[in-house]
Amino acid sequence: QYSPDSVAGADGEVDPTEITFPGCSCLTSSCVVAACSCLCRGENYSGLCLRLEEEEFSRPVFECNSMCRCGESCPNRVVQRGLQFRLEVFKTQRKGWGVRPLECIAKGRFVCEYAGEVLGSNEARRRIGAQRREDSNYILALREHLHSGRVMETFVDPTHVGNVGRFLNHSCHPNLVMVPVRVDSMVPKLALFAAADIAAGEELSYDYSGRFHNLPLTKREQTPSEEDNRLRKPCYCGSHTCGSFLPWDSSLFSTP
Repeated sequence: QYSPDSVAGADGEVDPTEITFPGCSCLTSSCVVAACSCLCRGENYSGLCLRLEEEEFSRPVFECNSMCRCGESCPNRVVQRGLQFRLEVFKTQRKGWGVRPLECIAKGRFVCEYAGEVLGSNEARRRIGAQRREDSNYILALREHLHSGRVMETFVDPTHVGNVGRFLNHSCHPNLVMVPVRVDSMVPKLALFAAADIAAGEELSYDYSGRFHNLPLTKREQTPSEEDNRLRKPCYCGSHTCGSFLPWDSSLFSTP
């Protein structure tokens, strides 16, 4: 079932459509950093392009929301406007379905959201535990590390309800980067932005492990254990930095 936005999962723990954020009180059509409460962490966009800082991790992005007094033309409203480019789902040679744009995309532009059912941790683990080895796994686990040491987890499953994002393939040298963007509540939209200029017809991809700015593999990722390799699936991205296997997070799986 196609849905442009994420929906509440079967367990009903999280409702991504719930509005809990207060809005800014800006009376101008263009919010500015010095006056807008939504921009207290800094400006998010330059024009329509995400400000991709040269940092190890992405910083939080909060867009103006439905409670804000600024207009729909406010430049701090990008991801909530949805798809702006024509995308095509196509059959790849070795990776099943893939996605490519039918037009050029500039670095920093929002491409699409990874939308699906937003699950609680117990339901996400139950679904993964019910999968067979030959099944495709679409469940994405987003972990955000807070200054307090806490870790916030968001689980999105587009297996049965989702959008074009479910067809995006992994690459060890991708042209997209995933950034959590919040609009109406603390439930983030898993937004994918162009990490470089992308040509029309070039396959879109992101790093399933969540590495930001195509950082080098960690030592553990470079030399996974024999047990990890037995459970992981091969990577066919074809990049010169290919790690041979798709990223593997054993914490969500029950292994012998």
